[in-house]
Amino acid sequence: MKRRPSRSGEYSSPPCLLPELQSEAQPDAPGVADPPAGARWDEIKAWRRRSRETLIAWRVGLDAAVRRGLSERVQQRLRDSIDLQRFRTIGIYWPIRGEINLRGLARDHLARGGQVGLPVVVHRGAPVEFWQWEPGIDMSRGLWNIPIPRERRIVHPDLLLVPLVGFDRQVFRLGYGGGYYDRTLAAAAPRPFCIGVGFQASILPTICPQPHDIPMDQIVTDAAVLSRADLHPPAGH
Repeated sequence: MKRRPSRSGEYSSPPCLLPELQSEAQPDAPGVADPPAGARWDEIKAWRRRSRETLIAWRVGLDAAVRRGLSERVQQRLRDSIDLQRFRTIGIYWPIRGEINLRGLARDHLARGGQVGLPVVVHRGAPVEFWQWEPGIDMSRGLWNIPIPRERRIVHPDLLLVPLVGFDRQVFRLGYGGGYYDRTLAAAAPRPFCIGVGFQASILPTICPQPHDIPMDQIVTDAAVLSRADLHPPAGH
């Protein structure tokens, strides 16, 4: 089908593509205040807490169909941007408070013969363990009432898909504030490849990273893929 130019000289979209384009529309962004300039850690911490509350309330308030559509877009972008078959074991998360649901992606990985682990807080303030998960296994409730595998079968992910509350273009993530992923990554040897997963509307100018904040290798959203390698290319490039 030929596209006819509009009066402005630009080509308009044919009617058959309008539903597709409308489905790609972004929901209104949450109203997060800019971070304080040159602030002390206590001021940054307070700003992070307020930003976290705003971002969580925004995504929980999304229409369920919109959230499902965004989740599907993120999963497809993950499939397109990285060869998941390179990784024997991937760590995902059980979605809570409006997080993107990756269980469809996990089922695909299991069908190809891979393994999947869910994070489990065994001791408060310590790195998490990843316990083997597959659909239909017995589950129980862990910290914050999050479902976890009932049986402790520890796996060691080569790839972590990490939930984001917010993020910035330097591939730092804003999480829930407990520091569990930062502690887990700091203790991991070797460190797994880490992809932060979130909504594009949750992007921030900066999270005001601190020495304890560990950047992701990539961040994948419903609209973009950000890579730390692009920000810090190898020497000589």
